[in-house]
Amino acid sequence: MDKLDKVVAESKKNAEARGHGYRERALKLFPWVCGKCEREFTRENLSELTVHHKDHNHDNNPADGSNWELLCVYCHDNEHAKYLDSVSITSASNELESEHTTGKPFANLKDLLGK
Repeated sequence: MDKLDKVVAESKKNAEARGHGYRERALKLFPWVCGKCEREFTRENLSELTVHHKDHNHDNNPADGSNWELLCVYCHDNEHAKYLDSVSITSASNELESEHTTGKPFANLKDLLGK
């Protein structure tokens, strides 16, 4: 195994350990209900209930669970899709705005009107 493979394997291991830690805490803190669609979960289907990080930062795991909400896999996917859409819309909007603010469409207007 080369160095890169070791780094990737360790990163996956750490992410999985971190995930189990906050998942277990969230399942103890909150009722087993999706925060969006309100579907209820039991031990039989608990694997379909995920922990969503409200600020999308998986390293932000306060002990009180204030950055988490339990979502079913469908609502969780929808939340991430909405987030990615908003990021790309904001990025596109910023690009358009910067194009408009740097352009000077009337820079030669005085010269054109003078002719």
